[in-house]
Amino acid sequence: MSATSTTPTAAAPAASLASEVDQLLQRLGVPRAAYTGGSLPVRSPITGEAIGAVAQASPADATAAIGRAHAAFQAWRNVPAPRRGELVRLLGEELRAAKADLGRLVTLEAGKIPSEGLGEVQEMIDICDFAVGLSRQLYGLTIATERPGHRMMETWHPLGVCGVISAFNFPVAVWSWNAALALVCGDPVVWKPSEKTPLTALATHAIAQRAIARFGADAPEGLLELVVGQRDIGEVLVDDARVPVLSATGSTAMGRAVGPRLAARFARGILELGGNNAAIVAPSADLDLALRGIAFAAMGTAGQRCTTLRRLFVHESVYDQLVPQLIKVYGNVQVGDPRTEGTLVGPLIDRMAFDGMQQALEQSRALGATVHGGARVEGLGGPDAYYVRPALVELQKHEGPALHETFAPILYVVRYRSIEEAIAMNNAVGAGLSSSIFTLNVREAELFMSAAGSDCGIANVNIGPSGAEIGGAFGGEKETGGGREAGSDSWKAYMRRATNTINYSTALPLAQGVKFDV
Repeated sequence: MSATSTTPTAAAPAASLASEVDQLLQRLGVPRAAYTGGSLPVRSPITGEAIGAVAQASPADATAAIGRAHAAFQAWRNVPAPRRGELVRLLGEELRAAKADLGRLVTLEAGKIPSEGLGEVQEMIDICDFAVGLSRQLYGLTIATERPGHRMMETWHPLGVCGVISAFNFPVAVWSWNAALALVCGDPVVWKPSEKTPLTALATHAIAQRAIARFGADAPEGLLELVVGQRDIGEVLVDDARVPVLSATGSTAMGRAVGPRLAARFARGILELGGNNAAIVAPSADLDLALRGIAFAAMGTAGQRCTTLRRLFVHESVYDQLVPQLIKVYGNVQVGDPRTEGTLVGPLIDRMAFDGMQQALEQSRALGATVHGGARVEGLGGPDAYYVRPALVELQKHEGPALHETFAPILYVVRYRSIEEAIAMNNAVGAGLSSSIFTLNVREAELFMSAAGSDCGIANVNIGPSGAEIGGAFGGEKETGGGREAGSDSWKAYMRRATNTINYSTALPLAQGVKFDV
């Protein structure tokens, strides 16, 4: 294990974290019995201390929740889509009113700095706005038909119960990406949050119930269900035939287990899996812009975003200019309690994340890499809080742990000579989520975004790979799973398509000139 580090860091505020969590949950409308006395302990990564104990659902409880949601579907599918959008509008209003408290709770439970905690709630509000507009735009097509006196068209109908399995790093936003769209599309939602961050889920559920109460009798019981628990609860959602669409966020290993089980019953999977994201810094890049973009993408959320920048390919002509500046930024960035002003890098979620990071760094050293940073920061939180210096690893070759995602703030840096070489390295990993290039050369930018360029679901120019907006469909290719959530036409995943042909003539011509006269 690497040596420890002590500077620069931010001291922890003296206020009782558990007490503040209790006050927040009370203001957000969560009954105290829901987060005390349960069998699932909840710890804050900020200090490692217990901040709650949540009751866990059993597989039978999850099955019952699906049953209630399925019953709700029978009614909700008949509510007009613009009326369904009104519920989502009210949800957005409730989220606006609760933004400060819910954002703070995200910070305390997931360890995000305040601007990121508030930003996650703003993302929830934004997707509600998007979905409200969408509720009047669930368009089908009128299709040219070869048969006279006929009209052909497509229509879209609600699909059924939508299951959502979310991860700790975006404990509430991912639910909203799915729930806002699913609700306007006519689908109830059953949510299994990460067992590492159930308190924010309880708070979000309470907020949503207030919106439902305001909405009135058109919202059936069971429209939004929450089941807190371990893997066995997720497996119920994966295997139940009454859940025709499942959104699951997690590791590629999780996706390999979930995908075949969904396929076995012909269910739809929206899989948001691993992301070993890269950026290219070309000879013409605005290096100041690149430096700032790289810093956030690689160190934001302590390297625990799906879209975190993990690999950096720098052209040999600018390597010696950019990389020393980047190493300096890494050495000076403030690591500490995210509640403290000036902190940019908070804690890792737990010991498992810390151990995974140290193992990857040791593997890099064994390859002869130069490792800057990466040590545990002592004196913060407690023995069960894991703060680390972000690590920048200079590799001679694109190899070893750089080819696999480590969910921690490690940035692997490699020199390149040609744009073709850089694109090949960008694509030479299993995951295909996000990517970017910093260049002022329009040819390089267009090549990077072309069919011969990045093979990722997200390809950016002159911004990092992290920080997607809800207006664009979010997701990736290859081992990232291929699913899409949030904007664009992602709503189609939550609906079923019917092609309709209407004959308004007295004749009965058949397609393709087939004759069948009787």
